Amino acid sequence: MVSVESRRLTAPPIVLVATLGLSATCWPAAAWLMRGMDMGIETGPGPFWFFTTTWLTMMTAMMLPGAAPAVIRHVRVTGGVRGVPRFAGAYLAVWALAGMVAYALDRPHGTRAAGLAVIAAGAYELTPVKRHFRRCCREEAGSGLRYGLYCAGSSIGLMAMLVALDVMSLFWMSVVAALACAQKLLPAKAAIDVPSALSITGLGLLIVFAPSLIPGLMTQAM
Repeated sequence: MVSVESRRLTAPPIVLVATLGLSATCWPAAAWLMRGMDMGIETGPGPFWFFTTTWLTMMTAMMLPGAAPAVIRHVRVTGGVRGVPRFAGAYLAVWALAGMVAYALDRPHGTRAAGLAVIAAGAYELTPVKRHFRRCCREEAGSGLRYGLYCAGSSIGLMAMLVALDVMSLFWMSVVAALACAQKLLPAKAAIDVPSALSITGLGLLIVFAPSLIPGLMTQAM
């Protein structure tokens, strides 16, 4: 018979492999779903069913790697893997709800609107609210719903930037995924976080005043 302690020791590696494996599977699936949809800031959300399917696939690919430590903490606290599907499902349900908001807001728009959204995202990165949610996101090991809400609060600026720049862009999806994952895994440090926020703000200013310098932002002159 396998002891309870042995199960607790073997569960985290299994959960980590399963979590990262699911994320890795969703990257090519998201790329396939977004094929032919990338039109820069002129990209429309498409039918609701298509957008929500693509969004949830994207969130699974983008957010699960950064959430893996929280899933493992949850396993260690609860002492088993049976609660993992419920934890992950609740976590992704929060992002599915965020996708519904994104669908309501995501319409073809101009460079000024895109730039202002990116500037606002950069400014949000420097707020106490962002720091609070980021800290909670790194420490939470309770329910998937609560963890998802904390992480959504931490990444809301980055998600707004993704929607503003082109939610169907594999490039911007990768950029936002890297930033969100780094913020979940690494402790906050002003020496890194401030330049990162200023870079996002600078990108927004560039989009407002010199959009032609950003490749793929527009499919035609606006």
